[in-house]
Amino acid sequence: MTTLVTAEQLFYEGNRLREAGDFSAAEQHFRQALGLNPRFAEAWANLGNIQSIQNKFSDAEASLRRAIVLRASLEEAPLMLGVLLMNQKRFVEAEHVYREYLRLAPNSALAWSNLGVLLACQKREAEAEQCYRHALSLDANFKKASFNLSYILLRQERWEEGWRCLEDRWQYEQLDSHFECPRWKGESLSGKSLMIAFEAGHGDMIFYVRYVPLLKQLGARRISLICHPGLTRLFKTLAGVDELFSFNDVVPKSAWDYWSPPMSLPYFCQTRPDTIPAPIPYLAAEPAKVDFWQARLTQLSPELPANGLKVGIVWRGSALFENDADRSIDSLEVLRPLTQVPNIQLISLQKGAGEGEASQPPAGFDLLALGGELQDFSDTAALIACLDLVISVDTAVAHLTGALGKPCWVLLPDYRADWRWHSDRADSPWYPQRMRLYRQSAAGNWSAVLDQVASDLSELTLDPIPPLH
Repeated sequence: MTTLVTAEQLFYEGNRLREAGDFSAAEQHFRQALGLNPRFAEAWANLGNIQSIQNKFSDAEASLRRAIVLRASLEEAPLMLGVLLMNQKRFVEAEHVYREYLRLAPNSALAWSNLGVLLACQKREAEAEQCYRHALSLDANFKKASFNLSYILLRQERWEEGWRCLEDRWQYEQLDSHFECPRWKGESLSGKSLMIAFEAGHGDMIFYVRYVPLLKQLGARRISLICHPGLTRLFKTLAGVDELFSFNDVVPKSAWDYWSPPMSLPYFCQTRPDTIPAPIPYLAAEPAKVDFWQARLTQLSPELPANGLKVGIVWRGSALFENDADRSIDSLEVLRPLTQVPNIQLISLQKGAGEGEASQPPAGFDLLALGGELQDFSDTAALIACLDLVISVDTAVAHLTGALGKPCWVLLPDYRADWRWHSDRADSPWYPQRMRLYRQSAAGNWSAVLDQVASDLSELTLDPIPPLH
């Protein structure tokens, strides 16, 4: 075995180990390199990167600041430090780091784009847009800046340019290499077959499959769809789908004329605020499953008055989502104002995180915990069909409830709310008539949101929700 004797050799081996995912060994090699050369700025920067990946944030900050002291012009260190500080919501410090670096390197498109992300997170969207556009003026092919810009444009309902910029995302290399047919770019679909691939989130898929009936209207002869295993049975109720695959299935490479990511469909269908394909409902629950849940609810809540409301709640999403700490509510206790409303039965639809808390709610919190009985989204759809209202944070359940045409109140964070909820609206053009949006007035402040929801819920018990026609 070759002995690594120089700081440079240890550094390059650390990089190799980092790429291989062996972060502990990579950290050890960067430390050994710095033992031989304490002024090795790149090693300090990469050590900080490894420490950040391992959630050693204090150590990472110290390492990155050390790299900047040694070489202020080293791009990686200030940009990684800026991201680290932003993720800790230390916005003033992060902005200082970015602007100091831009003073030294004013032509860094990446730094301008990163500064734009920071400003957008603070709702300084006009300044953020200027940063993204300046980055693109420096490098017209810098797709990350264009992709970042798309989120501002779409949030502001500036859709023509927003959809075009959204096409600069880069997540589809594996699908591009799998399919032998070309990606659909808006060509005529008359008599053609189209495969719609999948996006990462269940909610994304529920949101975008609304386009399937429209694609059939545009002449598509056959439409196939790849989705998460938990969505396959639900999507059998979607008009226009001829063939369904789970992404665990073996999918042919060349059985279609075109393939498309779901996120590209709004762009090539030329969606504008007044042309949203929203034939609500576009998904449905299975009648036999609805009958099962109706009987189950009658059994579990026989004392609910005839004019009482059955209200489903979801307060947490997947921890894998990048903004989960802000979009989720960390405790059922925050939802206690809902329990003070008379003549309602709260029903937990919570799966995964929070499911255990639902089965053992806080004292005095009257809750039917049914999430553990839901096997897939067709079960969830059937249970929702039996409810009067769903109150949910930004999760797939919110999109499912909207797609079913059931009333849904969505609780939104102040920090980095998804672009699909737009800016300052209390309704959703994507799920018209039946969806209300409740937004935090300040980051982390759920109490004011829940007080307002409870107040509105009290009024609903006096004026029941009419059916959707």
